[in-house]
Amino acid sequence: MEKKPFVTKEKIEEIVKTYPTPFHIYDEKGIRENARRLKKAFAWNKGFKEYFAVKATPNPYILKILKEEGCGVDCSSLTELMLSDIVGFKKDEIMFSSNVTPKADYELASKLDAYINFDDITHIDYYKNIAPFKETMSLRYNPGGDFTLNNEIMDTPKDAKYGMTKPQMKEAIKKLMAYGVKHFGIHAFLASNTKDNGYYPKLASILFKLARELKEELSCDIAFINLSGGVGVDYKLEEPKNDIDIIGEGVRKAYEEILTPAGMDNVKIFTELGRFMLAPYGHLVAKVIHEKHIWKEYIGLDACAVNLMRPAMYGAYHHITVLGKEGLPLDHMYDVTGGLCENNDKFAIDRMLPKIDIGDYLVIHDTGAHGFAMGYNYNGKLKSAELLLKEDGSVKLIRRAETPSDYFATLDFTEFKK
Repeated sequence: MEKKPFVTKEKIEEIVKTYPTPFHIYDEKGIRENARRLKKAFAWNKGFKEYFAVKATPNPYILKILKEEGCGVDCSSLTELMLSDIVGFKKDEIMFSSNVTPKADYELASKLDAYINFDDITHIDYYKNIAPFKETMSLRYNPGGDFTLNNEIMDTPKDAKYGMTKPQMKEAIKKLMAYGVKHFGIHAFLASNTKDNGYYPKLASILFKLARELKEELSCDIAFINLSGGVGVDYKLEEPKNDIDIIGEGVRKAYEEILTPAGMDNVKIFTELGRFMLAPYGHLVAKVIHEKHIWKEYIGLDACAVNLMRPAMYGAYHHITVLGKEGLPLDHMYDVTGGLCENNDKFAIDRMLPKIDIGDYLVIHDTGAHGFAMGYNYNGKLKSAELLLKEDGSVKLIRRAETPSDYFATLDFTEFKK
């Protein structure tokens, strides 16, 4: 069983004549089709909107595609707000969800007239000295405890730095109402990369019940409920694959059971998906430049953790295809490595793959979200280019590769040139 890349060996051999490896490449057709599936799954809610998590893939060409598909953006920093503004997202198309937020970030979010989602009750008084409140403001909720699904602990909100307790949510709404806020949003993120279709419906039930309680106790208007992210992808072949139609239907049932009887059937549903929207539609393509035979068999790539940090940081699994050798027996065990001076710079450990030769091209799958974005410059390594495989089969450079000049650009060498 094999994950099928959206590029062939022949296509990569053509691309590298212009853009050498390593590079990240994204599949426009797949991105658009997935965005449409999500929109269709939640079409039952008239106000539904996906706010793509910019942090996952902060590239204007990717954002433009999603904007054309009707998505908004979820921003968490000043530069993400700036990027979204440049692409053309306006006002309520921008959700600003941050934590430990600097003044300048709130200033720009206010200037752009974005939805602002407060992570903590203390941020309200901090914000009032920076910018005026909108008629609609949002609050992030943390229920504490463990989040369980089918008797399995999915995550531990009690250990997360995000959000407010229920008493704080109530106090925050009172404070905001005193400042003239008329409508409220509720937001929560309780588990990451779930592969269970029941996650969103259960999260929705928690937030819908909270919304009903807040309305009844405080006579406040709940304008939207933001289910945030957490819907995952099947990085491993044996993992279950989320079905967005089933997920959307599960949220609809919870909505009709909890909100509709309370006269709250005008509440909009928002999502902030990053991984689900983009991960499967990005590959890191790298070339084999070394092999090493010591206590283990090693394959060395021209990419490293600078290009994809998740395996080194989390021990995360990413499927690997050796282009041109699909279908061959997986009868060789390798550690697939980069060239950083860190032993955890490995894309795979004890991975069974076909025999690999120097010069082979490897596709590392599911890097479309939190791939390039998490890159860094340790060892003076430079970030790669990003390419877009367009629907017509052509390839567009959407971010050039870094050069040594970029790496040195923030240094002042004046004193050394005397």
